[in-house]
Amino acid sequence: MHSLRVILIGPAEARAQLRASLPDSIEVVGEAATVAASHALQRDRVADALMTSTAALPPLDDELVDEPLTPRELEVLALMAEGLSNKRIATRLGISDQTVKFHVASIGGKLNAVNRTDAVRRGLRRGLIAL
Repeated sequence: MHSLRVILIGPAEARAQLRASLPDSIEVVGEAATVAASHALQRDRVADALMTSTAALPPLDDELVDEPLTPRELEVLALMAEGLSNKRIATRLGISDQTVKFHVASIGGKLNAVNRTDAVRRGLRRGLIAL
């Protein structure tokens, strides 16, 4: 069993040399030429994991949302699904951090979510956002 999972970043030749020298206890879960590409790879893996775990779950008793999300809340939820922090969401939407906090709390309440990840999962299951 692997104890450490890594993503190799750098030129192809350097990654090949490093991969060949790694002990069996290290599992290479992805490779990328640049840090930016590795971030995209990580987002894809998180999206795949969320979609897989969502598909395997039984329906929730509270699948229906009593109060629909506003268009701005849907924007915030989509950016949460991309893994952006409140500060980055605020910058992207041109609003304050406090306003984002308010939207995140409102989204959580409307979706009966226990945290951000649960809100994204519930949003995905309900078709409110797509990855």
